[in-house]
Amino acid sequence: MTDPTNTEIAAALDQLGDLYELDGAVIHRIVAYRNGAKAAREASTSVSQLAREGRATELPGIGSTLQEKILALAETGEIPALEKLRAKFPPGLVEMTKLPGLGPKRARRLYEELQIDSLASLRAAAQEERIRALSGFGAKAEEQLLAALDAYEASGPQTRTVLNKALAVGEELLQAIREHPATVRAEFAGSARRMAESVKDLDIVATASDPAALARAAVELAQVEAASNPGENAVRLRTHAGLNVDLRIVEPDQFGNVLQHLTGSKEHNVALRDFAVRRGLHISEYGVLDDATGITHRCPTEQEVYALLGMAYIEPELRENRGELEAALEGKLPELITLADLKGDLHAHTTASDGTASIEEMALAAKGFGYEYLAITDHSASMGFGADVSDDQLRRQIELVRRADVEIDGIKLLAGSEVNIFPDGLLDYPDELLAELDWVVASVHTSFRMNAKEMTERVIAAIEHPYVDCIGHLTGRKIEQRRAYELDFEAVAAAAARTGTMLEINANPDRRDLNELHARAASAAGVQIVINTDAHRVGGFAVARYGVATARRAWLTPGQIANTRPWAEFAPLRCRVRHESGS
Repeated sequence: MTDPTNTEIAAALDQLGDLYELDGAVIHRIVAYRNGAKAAREASTSVSQLAREGRATELPGIGSTLQEKILALAETGEIPALEKLRAKFPPGLVEMTKLPGLGPKRARRLYEELQIDSLASLRAAAQEERIRALSGFGAKAEEQLLAALDAYEASGPQTRTVLNKALAVGEELLQAIREHPATVRAEFAGSARRMAESVKDLDIVATASDPAALARAAVELAQVEAASNPGENAVRLRTHAGLNVDLRIVEPDQFGNVLQHLTGSKEHNVALRDFAVRRGLHISEYGVLDDATGITHRCPTEQEVYALLGMAYIEPELRENRGELEAALEGKLPELITLADLKGDLHAHTTASDGTASIEEMALAAKGFGYEYLAITDHSASMGFGADVSDDQLRRQIELVRRADVEIDGIKLLAGSEVNIFPDGLLDYPDELLAELDWVVASVHTSFRMNAKEMTERVIAAIEHPYVDCIGHLTGRKIEQRRAYELDFEAVAAAAARTGTMLEINANPDRRDLNELHARAASAAGVQIVINTDAHRVGGFAVARYGVATARRAWLTPGQIANTRPWAEFAPLRCRVRHESGS
């Protein structure tokens, strides 16, 4: 029998996690299967083959128990524990857990309390307004469930991949293509090159001394699970992670034309074509045709494409038809922020709450990443993560951070906290304790289903609190998983500008919150923006690239991001200083 693909293995492990959660298993078992599914989905080689060789445990998140289950799936086509759990619950109940905002715990409540066991019965119950009677649901939840059902039935399960997961696979594949002897140049195109939040697939544009040889070789790469028949200059690949990749191999003097065209966005290219036509030009992936002379200009670089149109080069992240053409014509494109501009991080966690490393380990990791300062901001007592920091523990944490700040050279450590904003806008530490902290990030982690007016008042109350320096991941969204909660963003931005409270671009690639539109609008309103990683492990600072990508897509320069400043310049910007000075 054919070995299961990585995608199929991940789906089986995910379903085991879902079914164990439906069955009320301990959280550690559920998390183990989720982590195993993630490892299988993101692996660049065949996990089935690794399991047959007894090496699947080399993947992070896969231990001996999961390896045995993967091997069983490869050899017999099934996992006994999964079949046993499937028999225990109606098939429709598992499908219900795939709806955004529902999940296994809430699905189980609907099943036990209202006997809802399928998408059809869920729709009927919502339409009959029976779900709102359950505590924790309400009328708003019914509306959201109906909207999620409509979207699910219209397009099926989510098919887009969050950018970091796509790049984890795609960058390894791209590097392998670059290392082939025939390759001259190879670059991503499409939404991945624009650093969009998620992608449907990946595009790679290359030039080669022997295009057909490169296309044939791409099919045989270790990262490739399946492929179309390679042509003379193109091939479609599917990675072990289930991601489709289109490889186009073009002539060197046409590389710029094709790269520009395939990078997009569609809206940018349509606007560019319309502009070109008004100048007597026709732009396409094949070149720039001059109507007056009949000459088609083939461009080795994108800079030449834009120059033919009388424009400055437009960075890929800006190509969304949001005014970039006009700015390029007028010489008013911004000098965008880069990763190297960041000097510090103001949102990181340790083992005191749900992180995996100590204060010292996180400090050294941040220092190694090139940061000059770091705020330790473990979760406050009401977050519900199972290891949050009580009042007394926070006082001890402050002492530990202060001590580490003295002992570790080369980085300034701030004693901080990520506090929960309660539905009434209050915070979950007393003011006298908050006053002892160097930095406070306030975030919404509970009660997402408030209406826009209530949520706006809730967040603004935190913004106006004298000890809150920053609002973390403002809208609560998870990309391709959970929609943002309702909020009057303009009112929030105005309050933040008035009080000097910073708003965070959370660089976690599942969040990127503020999004690019909010970040651009907030900065225009005079709000100070800070890019934080929300790091929970020593490797977590690497996701700063995604926060920077959001800032670049928001047209932001280094001067518009507060933590591009060295510590001596950043320190006076904090709300705490203004509040304490009475200004």
